Amino acid sequence: MNKKSVLVTGSSRGIGRACAIAFAKAGYHVFINCRQNIALLHSLQDEILSCGGTCTLLPGDVGDPSQVKSMFCQIEKETGGIDILVNNAGIAWFGLLTDMTDEDWSSLLQTNLSSVFYCCRAAIPHMVSVKCGRIINISSMWGTAGASCEAAYSASKGAVNSLTKALAKELAPSHISVNGVSFGVIDTDMNRCFDEEERASLAEEIPYGRFASPEEAAAFLLPDYRIPRISYWARLYALTVDGFDFELPQVRKLCFC
Repeated sequence: MNKKSVLVTGSSRGIGRACAIAFAKAGYHVFINCRQNIALLHSLQDEILSCGGTCTLLPGDVGDPSQVKSMFCQIEKETGGIDILVNNAGIAWFGLLTDMTDEDWSSLLQTNLSSVFYCCRAAIPHMVSVKCGRIINISSMWGTAGASCEAAYSASKGAVNSLTKALAKELAPSHISVNGVSFGVIDTDMNRCFDEEERASLAEEIPYGRFASPEEAAAFLLPDYRIPRISYWARLYALTVDGFDFELPQVRKLCFC
């Protein structure tokens, strides 16, 4: 296969789905993944094929190391390895920390943090062998600021930020970029748990006055992206690029390779 390839974890809906479509339209072969919503994954496949793109279904739990290993074995058979890894899979948990069970905590960490480790570990050998590659970790503003009643989610995203910075330094000599994007409130199913009053309150804190769409967020991740006003829509106040945090005025000067 002559096309460059990308794996987008958690791509059945939300940012992941929009990201998979955006990469397909940009000419990438997209490996699409989810754990449970297989019907939505088939729907995504149909949409990608209808726009002239190509993709491969990789259903599986990226929080399970044995399933990640199987997924990457399939990737190796098809393309030898991936050029870009987008660690997007994530779940939220709303409520008081004291109400969270051990099972809730373990499930959230496996999905939000362990999956990033497992997929990075599986993707890196091929990238090192060709001395090229990109890893993009989807984080959240709560990983830096913290959110009341989302302590565990905030902790998991804070850990992703730290992993991103450390891994960027580790892989830079091999010409592999490791970037993290801390989005604000995106209009996805995860945030539809808020009622109208809560959504309005959140929107008031966003300079652009509304939530960003998944498509706007996905466009930000493409290699040739140049940052317009989406930064203010998404309440994206900082970006981790190759291990460094940039505030918006500095981000505007950056080019993505």
